[in-house]
Amino acid sequence: MLPLMKNTFINEFDTKAALAEFILRSSKLSMGEQCEIFENNFSQYQGRRSSILFNSGGSANLALLQALKNLGRLENGDKVGFSALTWSTNVMPIIQLGLVPIPIDCCTETLNVSSTNIVSTCAKHSLKAVFITNALGFVGDYVNIQKFCTQNNIILIEDNCESLGTIYLGTKSGNFGLASTFSFFVAHHMSTIEGGMVCTDDNDLASMLRITRANGWDRNLSPFDQKILRDRHGITSEFDAKYAFYDLGYNLRPTEITGFLGILQLKYLESNIQKRLSNFLEIESVITSNSDFVPLNHSHIERLSPFAMPFICRSPELKTNYLNRFAKAGIEVRPMIAGNLTKQPFYLKYIGDSYSAELDSTDFIDTCGFYCGNYPELEARDLNLIHSCII
Repeated sequence: MLPLMKNTFINEFDTKAALAEFILRSSKLSMGEQCEIFENNFSQYQGRRSSILFNSGGSANLALLQALKNLGRLENGDKVGFSALTWSTNVMPIIQLGLVPIPIDCCTETLNVSSTNIVSTCAKHSLKAVFITNALGFVGDYVNIQKFCTQNNIILIEDNCESLGTIYLGTKSGNFGLASTFSFFVAHHMSTIEGGMVCTDDNDLASMLRITRANGWDRNLSPFDQKILRDRHGITSEFDAKYAFYDLGYNLRPTEITGFLGILQLKYLESNIQKRLSNFLEIESVITSNSDFVPLNHSHIERLSPFAMPFICRSPELKTNYLNRFAKAGIEVRPMIAGNLTKQPFYLKYIGDSYSAELDSTDFIDTCGFYCGNYPELEARDLNLIHSCII
């Protein structure tokens, strides 16, 4: 069988050996120095001022929206647009925090929201924020998206969990909005087993994210930011300050294991991306020669960092045919992310069709699309096996 992923880590054996040694010699495994080093290293890689590490990508999404509410930039009842082709933990926090989710259709040829999609949605709804999912390594026309959001005072945030390392017009995906989230779950571009990150250049948001991550405490703020916060609330005693809770928060802290693995796996990230891209381009060359498939457009992307091998068939019947081929070949496949999120049970339960939308392209991707795994361990025989299923 050819699974969605083969190993937990890049350079699996060496990573596990290093992790075992680290655990044996460590006197502390709760969040500390390793997490801070990883945050700094990731900021340098991504080109952002601040990176805040969390115990998962889903937690990063939740904390980001909570932090924006804590700062008063989002309020109960505000409408937040989201990519209709996305993952559950992008939409659930919108509902959980008393905001109103508004689905935005995605383009078939890029799997992503375009500026045209956003403009069309804003003609019907007054959006306070847009949470875009950069799906499977692809991105939309961010220059136009950025411009429209700025002109209309719309907060732009990105879920970059599947597009770490993609470069569009000289800028890494995840650097176009106020903030972006990342996931380091198994089978992503780099794995810390569980783990996630929020990146931002906004100092106030970064500080609030650190408060939100750790129960509402200020313990992980700089001394300068701690003093500002304590002075504002009239807290003069260090003893009292240790147990002061300044705003709404959760315990979303990572462990030192997360930090250690992040430091190590980040060193291998670029070679991982290059191998994923090589794999993708080899399979894409076959897809483009088969009229049963809709080719994806990444001509506007300077460097594509593919998360998986996506296939969009021209009809549901063709999809069934190719799924059978993959199954007979022993190749594990899955739906295109989570499909059209507005059709998921939780969404129908809590939102229903109160804010229905025309999501024709997302529906098409959902009913006609699927993907298989893409990772550095794929060998020539694995790629040939995939070839045999799509020619």
